[in-house]
Amino acid sequence: MSGKAIRVRGIVQGVGFRPTIWHLAKQNRLSGEVWNDGEGVMIHAYGSDEDLTAFIQQIPLQLPPLARLDSLEVQTINNQPANTEFNIIASQANGMQTPIAADAATCPDCLADIADPGNRRYGYPFTNCTHCGPRLSIIKQVPYDRCHTSMAVFAMCAQCQQEYDNPADRRFHAQANCCPDCGPKVWLADNQGQSLAHSNPIKHAAKLISQGYIVAIKGLGGFHLACDASNAAAVQRLRTRKRRYAKPFALMAKNIEIISRYACIDALEIKSLQDKSAPIVLLIAQGRVVAAEVAPGDDKLGFMLPYTPLHSLLLKDLDVPIVLTSGNISDEPQCIQNEAAQEKLKDIADYLLLHDRAIVNRLDDSVMRQMAGKMHLLRRARGLSPEALILPLGFEHADNILAMGAELKNSFCLLKNGQAIVAQHIGDLENAAVQLDYRHAIGLYRQLYDFKLQCIAVDQHPAYLSTQYGQVLAEKERAELIAVQHHHAHLAAVLAEHGVGLDTAPVLAAIFDGLGFGENGELWGGEFLLGDYKTCTRLGHFEAIALPGGTQAMLEPWRNTYAQLRHYFDWPNLQLDFANLDIMKLLSSKPLTMLDKMIDRSLNSPLSSSCGRWFDAFAAALGLHSERIDYEGQAAMALEILATPDFAEQQPYQQAWSIRRCGELSIVSWQGLWRAVLSDLGNGIDKSRIAARIHQSLITATVELLLELSQRTATNRIVLSGGVFQNRLLLEGVSQQLQEHGKTVLTPGRYPMNDGGVALGQAVVAAAQRL
Repeated sequence: MSGKAIRVRGIVQGVGFRPTIWHLAKQNRLSGEVWNDGEGVMIHAYGSDEDLTAFIQQIPLQLPPLARLDSLEVQTINNQPANTEFNIIASQANGMQTPIAADAATCPDCLADIADPGNRRYGYPFTNCTHCGPRLSIIKQVPYDRCHTSMAVFAMCAQCQQEYDNPADRRFHAQANCCPDCGPKVWLADNQGQSLAHSNPIKHAAKLISQGYIVAIKGLGGFHLACDASNAAAVQRLRTRKRRYAKPFALMAKNIEIISRYACIDALEIKSLQDKSAPIVLLIAQGRVVAAEVAPGDDKLGFMLPYTPLHSLLLKDLDVPIVLTSGNISDEPQCIQNEAAQEKLKDIADYLLLHDRAIVNRLDDSVMRQMAGKMHLLRRARGLSPEALILPLGFEHADNILAMGAELKNSFCLLKNGQAIVAQHIGDLENAAVQLDYRHAIGLYRQLYDFKLQCIAVDQHPAYLSTQYGQVLAEKERAELIAVQHHHAHLAAVLAEHGVGLDTAPVLAAIFDGLGFGENGELWGGEFLLGDYKTCTRLGHFEAIALPGGTQAMLEPWRNTYAQLRHYFDWPNLQLDFANLDIMKLLSSKPLTMLDKMIDRSLNSPLSSSCGRWFDAFAAALGLHSERIDYEGQAAMALEILATPDFAEQQPYQQAWSIRRCGELSIVSWQGLWRAVLSDLGNGIDKSRIAARIHQSLITATVELLLELSQRTATNRIVLSGGVFQNRLLLEGVSQQLQEHGKTVLTPGRYPMNDGGVALGQAVVAAAQRL
């Protein structure tokens, strides 16, 4: 008889891994034991060489649904087994290093349980097993045992305890295991806090939704607000009460068949919707229509499938999609506590569907979109965080680094033992409540991962609240502080995601976003870079143009149009030449004399190469949200939507851009594009065609400069990132043309290309500087 010690690392705790090993050992006639410890799972197995070989080969092939195998190491052991059985033995705590699993959508077996009238969990909204259910949303501390979760207050009944103790049962050591006799309860209340007596509160909540009421629903990681998506009056009432006047609402439908009635959907998108992470997937609207107020002016709908038993039971009798948007007043964090929801949502929701299992960690829904033939994450949250990324070659000893992230779409990142743990989407730190949530989450993650802080990475922008908090923490805890340039962080995050090693040659990058702090206090945003983890050199950029009013220019697109036109042309002559255009009439009504003085004297009018503001300027020129935007990126998204129908048939404008050298920098001027767009507007050309040609011009100019820089630097790998590349036409157009020229294109997929991915980049840049 031979013996093997098998060390398994990865997501292998709390996911049914030990019972799987127990089954495999029994099948292969092995004795020994398996246990959890601080590094993952340890197995001592004894048997014939043939059986041991078969056993080890089967481990990676028979992983439980929520497990992830990062490494498997085998050593021979010479001692003999203590007995002839194979046993699961008690966990050994020796320094927690094991990743925490993300919350997971209800598995098929549990869905079958709640649908079976003969099953004791029939219709029970908190049914789960080791293959599905809550994880991060309920955990307070490690190890992931029931006593350390919000399930601790629910003592298991005899039947549930029997399941929990039986290695042959799929609920073995399922920490959230429960049933109607011993688990959480759900009830319905009105918006005055009065509980309503109903034998089936979920079914009644669905009926209220179908009658046009707004119902606040306590879900897995927070409250949602729900109404009938086909009821225009209900959706508009929700918009008015929530004070979210334009941003699209997310939708939930009970199955793929219903989603396909309202949207175009392919196999890749179906796979994403049905994934254990159950994200919102942005789909092209097609077929039946929901209320126009769901996504005003948008050609996409954001759909998700039910991901908890409660949602499945709610949707059971609804054959139309429901709006399911975060339960909050716009811009605030979603509510997670019953008392807070009853207070804050009483003027929004007509009724509340509540339960008594505490939500420990707030989790928004993840969001994905298919572009360039693969799924791209736009928001990384429920179902995906806090799964760790194993860092590439050279980062094995990267440790004890906290990256604070950006100001908007914030998430943060811990680097520990060569792995990056990127937190869930936190939100925009300008909101005081979001910033409190941010600080709480950082504290929790540090505790969960037994994190010893040595270094803090921050954005270079001194006014970012994340940077300021990082500075405070660094001083308080005597940690090293490293400031990372914003666009370098975008570049490095993509390298890390794609497994590019620490000592690999630099790559080219086009990083297009709203803005980021550059060198010498400049505001960058349309950048062409050469960089690796350690260094980053600016090779080119969009022409820097004033942002009159600073932050106001981010909110009022017409300001960017005026700044661009004033920069490229003689304004009085331009006014005469195009006096009849709507945009010129609008600009003439504005306080331009004041703006001129601000720009000339550099008063609250910083120069910026921002591609985001470039999009705003052209959108406003075409009459898209010219006066003001209601949410970030609205004008740019409207320009993409306008361009989409005619995009494939249109060509770029001729001589629309020029690239001049200024020392070592290549600067892209857009004077020709502005002249062409104004001429087409004056000639009454369809705005959809103009928008398409604007996009084609940007794509062609970007590719032209990247190919020139590729030749100059002898670099064939090119990164595309930054929030502007969430534009599908831009990402696909640039990627395709570069690939046709034989270039390797790297784009973010598992982490957001917007500022939600910046923390990962900050962390690896800081690690590279320390290694």
